[in-house]
Amino acid sequence: AYRSWPNPRIEWKFQKGSSLVLVYHERELTEPYKNRVRFSPTSIHFSTVTREDTGKYICEVVGSNSQIAKSEVNLIVQVPPSKPVAHVPTSATIGSRAVLRCTETDGSPPPTFRWYKDSMLMPADPKSSPTFRNSSYTLDATTGELIFQPLSGSDTGDYYCEASNNVGSPQQSDVFRMEASQVNVGGIVAAVVVLLMVLALVAFGVWFAYSRGFF
Repeated sequence: AYRSWPNPRIEWKFQKGSSLVLVYHERELTEPYKNRVRFSPTSIHFSTVTREDTGKYICEVVGSNSQIAKSEVNLIVQVPPSKPVAHVPTSATIGSRAVLRCTETDGSPPPTFRWYKDSMLMPADPKSSPTFRNSSYTLDATTGELIFQPLSGSDTGDYYCEASNNVGSPQQSDVFRMEASQVNVGGIVAAVVVLLMVLALVAFGVWFAYSRGFF
């Protein structure tokens, strides 16, 4: 409809969250878009896109008689996930809380995550599987967190995670081993006893030196 307006002014804007950036303004493309966007009276064409181009594009046309026409289009740039990074503690104490994390920052839309133990897919509910029913964990497919609470001896194993977003192939992390171990109460008691003996010897040495007039 605006084509019949005399001397219409056309602007394209890019909105992402609370920020608003001009794409086409005063009859020319702005600097970030000059080399990869082509303008036509009815559209803009990207020659290349990145995940940062995901967002809302707003076309606004203003006629010389103050007529206004506006349209919006949402662009989602799809990017397959890259190799995720698994954060797995090498050891954790049985009965404690252990957190494993999986991160991936390139995929668009953001990927979901799955965890594997000893090459077996871990179900969201451990009680649903005979293999994992002795484990007590929660798995968040959105954040990639796998939380054992409490950790049991059967949770010792080799772990890796997988990221997927239905764009390209799922990607898997490296494999890391976690050992679930008992608290060494005897070792802790022995260490405390040795420390107390050392402190007692130091105190005796200081007292002896003062009593002999060495200070």
